[in-house]
Amino acid sequence: MSKLVLKNIGKRYDAFAAVSDFSLELQKGEFVSLLGPSGCGKTTTLRMIAGFMPPTSGTIELDGQVISSPAGVVPPERRRMSMIFQSYAIWPNMTVGQNVGFGLEVRKVSRAEYDRRVDAILDIVQLRSLKERYPAELSGGQQQRVALARAIVVEPEVLLLDEPLSNLDANLREEMRFEIRRLHDEFKITTVYVTHDQSEAMVTSDRIVVMNKGRVEQVDAPHVLYGKPQSRFVAGFIGRTNFIERDGAMFSLRPQSIGLSRDKPAANGVEAEIIDRAYLGEHWDYQVKPLGETKGLRVSTAPTIIFELGQRVWLEIDPATMVRVE
Repeated sequence: MSKLVLKNIGKRYDAFAAVSDFSLELQKGEFVSLLGPSGCGKTTTLRMIAGFMPPTSGTIELDGQVISSPAGVVPPERRRMSMIFQSYAIWPNMTVGQNVGFGLEVRKVSRAEYDRRVDAILDIVQLRSLKERYPAELSGGQQQRVALARAIVVEPEVLLLDEPLSNLDANLREEMRFEIRRLHDEFKITTVYVTHDQSEAMVTSDRIVVMNKGRVEQVDAPHVLYGKPQSRFVAGFIGRTNFIERDGAMFSLRPQSIGLSRDKPAANGVEAEIIDRAYLGEHWDYQVKPLGETKGLRVSTAPTIIFELGQRVWLEIDPATMVRVE
C-alpha cells in the first residue's frame, strides 16, 4: 500500500485554478520534491497535504485513509505529520533543547523519554553542545538544523518542507541540501519537499514532480528528468539546454552534449563561430553560431579547452543525444 496518495486533487479560487487534477503516490520512506517556478501551485499542494486548506476536488489518503476531500479535512494536528516552514518558526524565547523538545512536551512523553530523544536527535544534527543556547545566538544553518530536529524528533509519518533553505546564503544552502538528504537516509521518513531550486531537488530527491501553472508536467527520478525530459518546459527548467527545430519537430540538446574542436570531426560536423564566452571555473560556457544560421547554441567544455571570440570551430553533434520534446 502507498503511504501517501493524492488523487486528482484541485484547488480553485473562483475562476482561478491554483492546482488542477494533481495525482501522485508516495511509497513509505520516499523523498519527493515538488519543483517549479513561483505561482505553479507547489506550496498550495503542500498546504493541502498538511491539512491547512481543503481541496476543491479530489482526495488525499494517508495509509489508505482519506484525510482530505471537498467534504472534510482531518485537522493538521491529527495527521501525524511535521512541517518545516521557510521562516523555520522556532521560538526565540526557548533554548535549542526546549525548541526541539516542544512537540514531545505537547505529547506528554515521560521526562526520561523526553531527555533521551532530544539528546539523541541533537547528536544526530550536531547541536548537542548548543543545547542551552537561544536562536539569536545561532547561525542560519544551525537554526535550520533546530527546525529539522524538532520536526523529526516526534517521529512523524510524513515530513513536509516548504522552501526551507531559501533564507540561507549559497554556501549554506549547498551544505544543507546534503544534510537534509543525510537525515532522510537515516530516518527514512516519507518526505514532500517544495522548492523552486532545481539543484536542491536534484540532490535531495528520489523523484521530482515538475509543476507548471498548477499542473504536473513530469514525475521522474532526477537523472531521468534531465536526460529524458518529456516537454519543452521540463527541458528548459531542469538544467540548461538548446532547442533545435528539425522537420517540424522540437528537440532538446544539452550544452555538454556538443563536441567543440578546431578540427573537422569524422561525422556530424558543423562549422561555427565563437560569438561569446564565459569562464566559470569548472567549465567554459561558449555561445557559438553555426555558419549560415541566425540562432546560436550554448556549448560547455572543460576549462582547458580555450577558444577566442570570432574563432572558427567545428561542432560535433550526436543525433542520439537529441531528445524530442513536445
